[in-house]
Amino acid sequence: MAMARLPIILIHGYSSSARALHRWRDILVDHGYDATTIHLGEYVSLSNEITIKDIAEGFDRALRIRAGLDSDEPFDAIVHSTGGLVIREWLMTYAPRRARLKRMICLAPATFGSPMAHKGRSWLGAAFKGEKQLGPDFVEAGDLVLSGLELGSRYTWELAHRDLLADPPVYDKTPESPFPFVFVGLEDYGWLRRQFAGEPATDGTVRWAGAGFDSRKITLDLTQQRRVDDRARIAIAPWANVAAPLVLVPGLNHGTILSEPSDDLVEMVTSALAVEDIDGYVAWSRSHSSLESDALSQIDAHQWQEFVMHAVDERGDPISDYYVDIGTVRDGEFESLEDFSLDTHAFTDDPSFRCFHVDLTDLDPQAHDTLWLRLTALSGTELVAYYGAGSETFTASGEPKSEDGKWDAKLNLTPLLHDAEMKFFFPYTTTLVELRLNREPLPPAGVNRLMKFA
Repeated sequence: MAMARLPIILIHGYSSSARALHRWRDILVDHGYDATTIHLGEYVSLSNEITIKDIAEGFDRALRIRAGLDSDEPFDAIVHSTGGLVIREWLMTYAPRRARLKRMICLAPATFGSPMAHKGRSWLGAAFKGEKQLGPDFVEAGDLVLSGLELGSRYTWELAHRDLLADPPVYDKTPESPFPFVFVGLEDYGWLRRQFAGEPATDGTVRWAGAGFDSRKITLDLTQQRRVDDRARIAIAPWANVAAPLVLVPGLNHGTILSEPSDDLVEMVTSALAVEDIDGYVAWSRSHSSLESDALSQIDAHQWQEFVMHAVDERGDPISDYYVDIGTVRDGEFESLEDFSLDTHAFTDDPSFRCFHVDLTDLDPQAHDTLWLRLTALSGTELVAYYGAGSETFTASGEPKSEDGKWDAKLNLTPLLHDAEMKFFFPYTTTLVELRLNREPLPPAGVNRLMKFA
């Protein structure tokens, strides 16, 4: 017997309103859903004092009071853009909530933020002048929400650790797990790209590679420990949420995925809402996901990946001034793969977080026999420095070769290039990379300059 249709909650994105959801409400009604069980949420996102966590708690109370759902009543959700962060935050606040949400339709979710969020109120205001159906009201810009939406933000890093990278995973094969389905358009705002330096591989607002749930974390430990094998310094978590489908939809952008969804998208969403169990979910993913190997080559001439890196010292404190290079070593000399660092964004509130957007087609990592990471870190003072394994700036006796606290080193990542289980590069995904170094008074051995006894 088919499962009875559940109530559906619709949640809009940043600077939008419930009006943006009317088209999808009408589509659901046309497909036989009872209009009284379709609930359009509306929240405040433009107040400068409001956070995404605040909105998630507001959503919980509205769910009980305004939508009229019982405290344990299951439901499905269709969310757009920032609405994807709201529903994930709501899910992670209290574990019992996860059993309530059954199907999670994410339309262009800002899973790992948006390249537009850090542009600033004036830039966004100019970009969307005359296009208010797509852009926001700039009396207030919602500074804390925009901070959470910025590429490489601490918020999206921490939220990913709480759900996408959790152990055990949140989106798994248990009956209590919600089934996420992610859709993002392959078109951008053509008029915006003509007027401004356009972002490649986006739907105009979110990146294709930063929308999906399929992700993992790699920890590169360069701290001084009794290890001699570079491989032992690389800790790789398994890919998480691998069954979660990412569907790249032709002909739609961040706005039209709501206002003018294609017939194909409507069919996919309605069939996703009919998935009843894990077997059906896996089958749906295999039929529709753009990450299936035979579908990847049909998406775009170029294939993209996003890396979010966070550099910390051995105490967990952030390292704000550093530079990362990926390259190869030939005849003992490091040669950069220059395309890796062409599109890098440092999180405004904490530059120890960096987001890299990489065109794998131009980078062509498989054309190289070796893969190395080179890291340069600067303390800004001659009294302390960052250092660790593979240092090129310290002598064998531990003396620094420079007096400015600069440190750099290399780590061999070649196992991540050729091992299918540890693969460093995978298109249309986001990989989180944590870099760990030592921070010590100079020189790192013997009497230091920072403190001594008289």
